[in-house]
Amino acid sequence: MQYLLLIYDDEKARWNASAEKRAEIMNAYKSLVGELAQTEMYLGGNSLDQTTKASSVRVRDGKLQITDGPFAETREQLGGYFLIEAPDVATARAIAARMPGAANGTVEVRPVVPIPA
Repeated sequence: MQYLLLIYDDEKARWNASAEKRAEIMNAYKSLVGELAQTEMYLGGNSLDQTTKASSVRVRDGKLQITDGPFAETREQLGGYFLIEAPDVATARAIAARMPGAANGTVEVRPVVPIPA
């Protein structure tokens, strides 16, 4: 089964961290990706840019509405994601617990519901 691991953290702390600290965190993610790729559990993932560069798109009554971010004052923002293949939710949770984001933020584990072609 596929799971989407949504990584939430304090983006200000992440973007204001020293270059050394950001490199340390990125290396930890790269190491985990490498390990999961060897077992064919890693299907993809990326870091996301800051919420100030995001936008929301809505269509209401046939009219396009675009709102530039950030959208809400929250303690944690969506900062990235992993898409994995795992045999069960316990395995997906165990992988989420190994992510650096779990140590200083939250990793949400969501089962993927496939859309038939």
